[in-house]
Amino acid sequence: MKGLIPANKSRLGLVSLDAPLISNLAIWSNIALIPQYHRNMPVQEARALAEGLLHRLDMDSIAGKRNSALTMEERFCAMILRAVMVQDAVLILDRPFTILTNLGDGRFIMDTLQKVDDLFAEAHIFDYTWEESRYGGEDDSEN
Repeated sequence: MKGLIPANKSRLGLVSLDAPLISNLAIWSNIALIPQYHRNMPVQEARALAEGLLHRLDMDSIAGKRNSALTMEERFCAMILRAVMVQDAVLILDRPFTILTNLGDGRFIMDTLQKVDDLFAEAHIFDYTWEESRYGGEDDSEN
């Protein structure tokens, strides 16, 4: 991780409890802030983009909600969408099970990433070694 961050500083999309959603903004606005700030995108265009991405994750209903009204899964998805708004994003998922404390495994994380994999250049998950089994691996029995 030491060399990853400096090499990609302008492209980092962080998903972490240490980078929470802005609590007094609607979720669409949290997501739209990145293209508004980085690309000077007009508010209406940025809102349409954010709402389209929420639709992609079947999360249309959370667009107007605030952080405190979200489930853990909704919060994680909103954080992912905010992170992929960074152009050519290098996603850093910092201990995702601290956000998704109710999940037993990493399927939801991987499924969510797969739904937006065209929106980021690469993704890195940093977690404790004792969480490794929650992410699973290749299951040779299905081949």
